[in-house]
Amino acid sequence: MTAPWLVGLDVDGTILLQDETMSPGVPEAVARVRDAGHEVTIATGRSWMATRRYVEELGLTAEYVVCSNGAVTMRRVGDDWERWNVETFDPTPVLALLRDRLPEARYMVELASGQRLYTEQLDDWTLDGGRRVSFDELAAEPVSRVVVVSPGHDEEDFHRLVADAGLNEVSYAIGWTAWLDIAPQGVDKGTALEQVRVELGLAEDRVLVAGDGRNDIGMFGWARALGGRAVAMGQAPDVVKDAATEVTGDVADGGLAVALDTLPARAQVSAGE
Repeated sequence: MTAPWLVGLDVDGTILLQDETMSPGVPEAVARVRDAGHEVTIATGRSWMATRRYVEELGLTAEYVVCSNGAVTMRRVGDDWERWNVETFDPTPVLALLRDRLPEARYMVELASGQRLYTEQLDDWTLDGGRRVSFDELAAEPVSRVVVVSPGHDEEDFHRLVADAGLNEVSYAIGWTAWLDIAPQGVDKGTALEQVRVELGLAEDRVLVAGDGRNDIGMFGWARALGGRAVAMGQAPDVVKDAATEVTGDVADGGLAVALDTLPARAQVSAGE
């Protein structure tokens, strides 16, 4: 019997092009891997509200989906979904540090319920159902993430900010359009995927993850430690490629589809075959 693989896929820059259309060949490759009996799911920095459509468009049958950089894991319940695991933290100290250094930035927090509170509209975020609040209201209760967008600042600026502010009590990642995404300490896509793997009873060395951003480095390390595969997209920064076990083509060239096509064609073989 060939053991099924747990396949965790980043969304932006891996499944999707920058205009939010699918990378060439990805829907077909995902369908082949799914139909072969492997567990194909999404592991993204996006919220569940901004992720569900791609679960449906790709026809995924996975029981679990990892969102918010690992702070939220959704579980399928019949035809609907529930928030199976949610990690939270007190955002007060982080918000105070950031406001001092980035007074003009736009801020958003995601509550344990999934509701999002924001100080100003954030580009690249679906805030349907969100609520605009004052800065002080952002810290009224524990949150699963803090997102900061500061016009005029790039990735290097954010790296310096994180170092200068001493943000060592929380985990952080810098998104592909240069926003700072802050999660509970020790939480990333890899920690969430490990919970999923254990829950499903899948083999340690049968994991494949793919991504292109700094927020994928944690799950790359998790996959490597288990003896699995960590696939960096061709356009990923060098620091991301260095964390991977292999590098595939660019998202524009269907790099994910190429990587997925290397998985076994059948995950389960019946006795006697």
